[in-house]
Amino acid sequence: MDANLLVIVVLLPILAGVLIPLLPFRSRNQMLVFIETAVLLNSVLVFVLLISQPQESFILFRFTGDLTLSFHLDGLGTVFAGIVSVLWPLATLYAFEYMKHENHEKFFFMFYTVTYGVTLGIALAEDIMTMYCFYEMLSMVTLPLILHTLSREAVLASRTYLYYSLGGAAFAFIGMIFILTYGTTSNFMPGGVMDMAKIGDRTNMLLFVYLLCFCGFSVKAAMFPFSSWLPQAGVAPTPVTALLHAVAVVKAGAFTTMRVTYYSFGADFLRGTWAQTILMVLVIFTIVYGCSRALKETHIKRRLAWSTVSNLSYILFGVVLMTPLGLTGALCHMVFHAVMKISSFFCAGAVIYKTGREYIHQLNGFGRKMPKVFIVFTISGLALMGVPGLCGFISKWQLAKAAVETHSLLAYIGVAALLASALLTAIYMLTIVVRAFFPGRSFDYGTISDVEDPNWMMILPLVLFVVAMFVFGLHPGPVVHALEAVAAGVM
Repeated sequence: MDANLLVIVVLLPILAGVLIPLLPFRSRNQMLVFIETAVLLNSVLVFVLLISQPQESFILFRFTGDLTLSFHLDGLGTVFAGIVSVLWPLATLYAFEYMKHENHEKFFFMFYTVTYGVTLGIALAEDIMTMYCFYEMLSMVTLPLILHTLSREAVLASRTYLYYSLGGAAFAFIGMIFILTYGTTSNFMPGGVMDMAKIGDRTNMLLFVYLLCFCGFSVKAAMFPFSSWLPQAGVAPTPVTALLHAVAVVKAGAFTTMRVTYYSFGADFLRGTWAQTILMVLVIFTIVYGCSRALKETHIKRRLAWSTVSNLSYILFGVVLMTPLGLTGALCHMVFHAVMKISSFFCAGAVIYKTGREYIHQLNGFGRKMPKVFIVFTISGLALMGVPGLCGFISKWQLAKAAVETHSLLAYIGVAALLASALLTAIYMLTIVVRAFFPGRSFDYGTISDVEDPNWMMILPLVLFVVAMFVFGLHPGPVVHALEAVAAGVM
């Protein structure tokens, strides 16, 4: 039964999502109960799966020879599946209130729920073929979510997202073909699967293919120069952008780069090569570039989107260090950033939902009128800055420690980029906080008399995220030790 759960948790949300527009719900509440029950049930099944840790694989479909759609749970998949299964029920609850006044709710929640299963398909993929198929499916099921409002901006953003996703998938496909050709197996194995006897004198060709493959998968992680699609996607409803920027799409991009680096090509094969140097330069540049663009942005969701661009390259920086410590730091930031960023996006969404204001200069005095939302926003901002006591400090510390222990000049430059990013993050996050709580003595609060905190459906997830930020920040030992075991290939 444990092995069967591997496919059940992937297919259940997909089936539930497809049924949403087909079932004759008597009321909106009936539909919401059905959706939340399906999502919660699936998360419970994922937790059962993560606790039981089955050693068997499940082959869903065999194409030809060794090419299959098959699922298997290992340490890396456990981390990603755990993030997704914890955050999805809370995001769905938040979406119920946010989407109350939107059109085409059934179709929105259909794709929203299907995306849950597709993302788990990436997390639980046993081999490169399965991961690639679900990676492509993720582009297809999230495209309608970005397009949901059917505004001109949404159409343009969807087009950009599609172009980037298809281009990245083409590069990733090239990498998959070479892995299948020069690897001992298509399955993911700690340490990689490259057959040096087959490679012979083709090392530089394989390094070039790895570079293409990494860049292809990192399109969804918004690494420069493939980052412009992410801020444009902010036109989607906030429940969508929160999942795009914190859980599903961008984390799938980071996760797949971990897979191909540590479990397909192999860190030992890549470490010290020109391919590693090029990727180090790109991710270090993206860290600073994303923060710089966030600093200039006046739209609150786009500012948070550029912040995401920067923070995703924190994760990629840990990946391209190509050491167990680097992977530990990358996994730490993947987990903690998910909590920090979904929290800040939900705060921004609550403001837009309650007031219709989307620009930072319109937020003067909102801290007094929406204290719960802006207290949470302040805490998430401090966590993103890396203030001790909050989870962001832990992941940045792990990344900096891993970089220093490589004794590499580029890694030291990466640490400097992390420090510069922390300063810029403080500026672009705290300027919003200062405007919200300290608008000036002459400010007329009568101009925002209608502003108030949202209801419990939006507040409850925010409170839970704040608790998680403090728990991970003050007591990180169990999580960090577990991630160290994953990075070492023990778990």
